[in-house]
Amino acid sequence: MNRIRKGDQVIVTTGKDKGKKGEVVRVLGEKLVVSNINVVKRHTKPNPQAGQPGGVVEREAPIHISNVMLFNPATGKGERVAFKVLEDGRKLRVFRSSGEAVDA
Repeated sequence: MNRIRKGDQVIVTTGKDKGKKGEVVRVLGEKLVVSNINVVKRHTKPNPQAGQPGGVVEREAPIHISNVMLFNPATGKGERVAFKVLEDGRKLRVFRSSGEAVDA
């Protein structure tokens, strides 16, 4: 089970986008694609078969999972995540500081 999943709100801890918040769009192993974070310009060739025009396209590039923290709306900060095993064997993600469950 991953500490950060698709749809989670995260805050960037290092790099050019430090302090920005965004939602996880995709998880690619050890990397994440976060909305409006690590935006790069991609020069693309036109593809008439797919109906794509050429030009400079801005899109989100993957960022390493170690450079983000899960955002806790209760405290307004990024926090670490732990796992709690319930009696029925299910794993639950909880914030380390308060012990409250991550609503995801």
